Amino acid sequence: MSKVIIIGSGLGGLTCGYILQKNGFDVTILEQGIQIGGCLQCFVRRGVKFETGMHFIGSAMPGQTMHRMLRYFGLENLPLSPLDTDGYNTIALQGQNFRIPNGKEAFVERMGSYFPHQIDPLHRYIEIIEQISQASTIDSLTSATRDLAANTTYQLRAINEVLDAIFTDEMLKNVLVGDLPLYAAEKDKTPFSLHAFIMDFYNQSSFRIAGGSDAIAQSLARSIEKMGGQILTKKKAIKVHCDDTKATAVETDTQELFSADYVISTVHPNRLLEMLDTKLIRPAFRTRIHQIPQTAAVFAVYVHFKENTVPYMNTNYYAYSGNTVWNGEHYAPQEWPKSFLYMHMCHKANAQWAQSGVVLAYMNMEEVAQWKGTGIGRRGADYEAFKKQRAERLLAEVEKHQPGFIQSIEHYYTSTPLTYLDYTGTEDGSMYGVAKDIHLGPSGRVPYVTRIPNLYLAGQNVNSHGMLGVIVGTIVTCSELVPANKILKQIDDLEA
Repeated sequence: MSKVIIIGSGLGGLTCGYILQKNGFDVTILEQGIQIGGCLQCFVRRGVKFETGMHFIGSAMPGQTMHRMLRYFGLENLPLSPLDTDGYNTIALQGQNFRIPNGKEAFVERMGSYFPHQIDPLHRYIEIIEQISQASTIDSLTSATRDLAANTTYQLRAINEVLDAIFTDEMLKNVLVGDLPLYAAEKDKTPFSLHAFIMDFYNQSSFRIAGGSDAIAQSLARSIEKMGGQILTKKKAIKVHCDDTKATAVETDTQELFSADYVISTVHPNRLLEMLDTKLIRPAFRTRIHQIPQTAAVFAVYVHFKENTVPYMNTNYYAYSGNTVWNGEHYAPQEWPKSFLYMHMCHKANAQWAQSGVVLAYMNMEEVAQWKGTGIGRRGADYEAFKKQRAERLLAEVEKHQPGFIQSIEHYYTSTPLTYLDYTGTEDGSMYGVAKDIHLGPSGRVPYVTRIPNLYLAGQNVNSHGMLGVIVGTIVTCSELVPANKILKQIDDLEA
């Protein structure tokens, strides 16, 4: 039985482990922290639970793409709580609230009610979304199809460029990308195809996970271990050992050596390169990977509400202070925050009152760089004062949109890009790892395979972030060891 060592126990590591263990490999997953899950992790303060990354998922109704994936990975009983189908997202811009409903017909009807002179362009927009999403289904995972998809028109055109070609109404164009914090889109850079995937994924159906996203990680871990695999925490990978031709083992900070026939890294590619001291990886490759830009980082305020004071909000609330949704990541200190995303945690199904919520706003690593290298909880009084000042400013912005919000708070907790860096290892604390940029072409992509023939990459950096993006990447990576047709047949057989 071939041994596979997987570095990282986020969604990419766990789904890779599941597929490979299911298909006859001996899997060991190494996790640096005490808790598995990566961005699926949750934490508890004063008896209240908070999610750190995966706040909601899409396309999970029977027959939809994510539903097929949930069944395959043994997650069909995941406690899903649907967001409001009449407005799973709310975009607050220039004093108006625009609610985004599920379903393409409902979407066109609602947007048409806001912008009646743009109905024909809205139909054209939906046609393009469908064209892109149908060309990139989970069943189209051969290398030839991937190469074709990577060169489509909408991979090479920026979101704003395509919207400018379809619509004449500036407000509508802003509303359509009002959820851009979901993928940290940048003007003139992020490909329209990524916007299309996100829009299609959540417009089909949208759900929170009742009780927290760590249920995904825990279920996958139980399944892997039941099949004979193992997941080891507090085992930080520090070196991938190689001989003249291949990877041979992974060394941890506990001075243990795990021999391997195959190694899969799901951590940020910069972290992997730090573990590799081999001539098999060329300097030019290292330089290219280090030069790939990163998505924006984030400041978060986790809010614990007073009991029975805040009705549960079954929508995601995106708010913008100016007349555009773009460029929130570019700010002067005095104008921060230019935007925020406010969500409630779903602590149980059919919740009437919210226990907790989170407010997210872009924050650049430069603002906290002076504390880089310090440990969590030991960054000093100046850092705590900085977080308090920024938290109060951000909460005041929410208050403008949600009167009574501040007085409903029992406690709150904060995190910065440094927190994210320490827990996930992502470069500069970026939310979603490497950024997609239409100007970089192939040089801006992280490969699934490397010049070390038995070393592979998976996770949010090699395909796309989010539940579906990571799982699609997982299947492509695992298809280097298990034929893609075999994996897809296993998926399809569950639907028969």
